[in-house]
Amino acid sequence: MGCELTKLASSNGGSKGNNVPSLDACGPPPTDSRLPLTAKQKYTMVASWKGISRAMETTGIDMFIKLFEEHADLLDMFASFKELKTKEEQATSEELQEHANKVMNTLDEGIRGLDDLDTFFEFIHQVGASHRRLPGFKQEYFWRIEEPFLSAVSNTLGDRYTQNVEGIYKMTIKFIIETLVAGYESSANNNEDVNNANLSTSGAGAGPTTSGDKKTS
Repeated sequence: MGCELTKLASSNGGSKGNNVPSLDACGPPPTDSRLPLTAKQKYTMVASWKGISRAMETTGIDMFIKLFEEHADLLDMFASFKELKTKEEQATSEELQEHANKVMNTLDEGIRGLDDLDTFFEFIHQVGASHRRLPGFKQEYFWRIEEPFLSAVSNTLGDRYTQNVEGIYKMTIKFIIETLVAGYESSANNNEDVNNANLSTSGAGAGPTTSGDKKTS
């Protein structure tokens, strides 16, 4: 409504004395305080990501090639393509392409979910927790994807990867990784609570019967 009033006043020769809302009223609404991006930065991020979503596979492959170039030890965690030692082998591997697509789709769903942070946190926490099932995985490995991701995005966007866009992507991937780590750590705490509850339950059976307990013959 403020935008419409401003445009109307402008077309009718309105002046500052007409108590017309400023153009600031036309800006996007404020974001969730949990999101480290302003409304304008979030808009830029989502708009820019459309360019990545049209090249998900190539961006994902590029990201993993860079990851394994910097952290060759991580290859041993992937039984289906751990023997791929050269960039050429990795670039043409269907197994690596499949995994890269899976990771990029996760990032895609996360970034598209920035408008609803409750859903975003639930989803990314679940993804982080799922890495508990990977033998040998350590939570610091999440951070190893940061620079390869930014490098791959830069290659895909080219001239569109301005200094401003770069800063926004850095904040976004950091936010996503922090959320992955939180989900990973939370799953450990949940498992510990379950184990403690089980121990408590089994211990209770061996203890003395209280007055409220029902005895069985």
